Amino acid sequence: MNTFDDREKTHEKKFAHDEELRFKATARRNKMLGLWAAEKLGLTGAEAEAYAKEVVVADFDTPGEDDVFQKLRQDFDAKGVSQSDHQIRRTMLELMDQAVESVKASK
Repeated sequence: MNTFDDREKTHEKKFAHDEELRFKATARRNKMLGLWAAEKLGLTGAEAEAYAKEVVVADFDTPGEDDVFQKLRQDFDAKGVSQSDHQIRRTMLELMDQAVESVKASK
């Protein structure tokens, strides 16, 4: 019975660790995404950093990444920035790959 308990605890620790890494990677991706979008919106310096933080916070609105996508879509539309849904989602995926690698490298 002890072996089973040890395996269960090990699995739980791995799950918690993986979730922590996923959270960190998503937050890092959202910051990079916010900076990318800020550039498209013509924001620089402190305004760009503040916008990136808004994107990170937007991810806490609802589960999944649609809240982040919708924020960018609405902000781009409001400012007349020409980015297709596909371009936004592709950038989200590319930046997630970069964020995952960054988080793995910082372990």
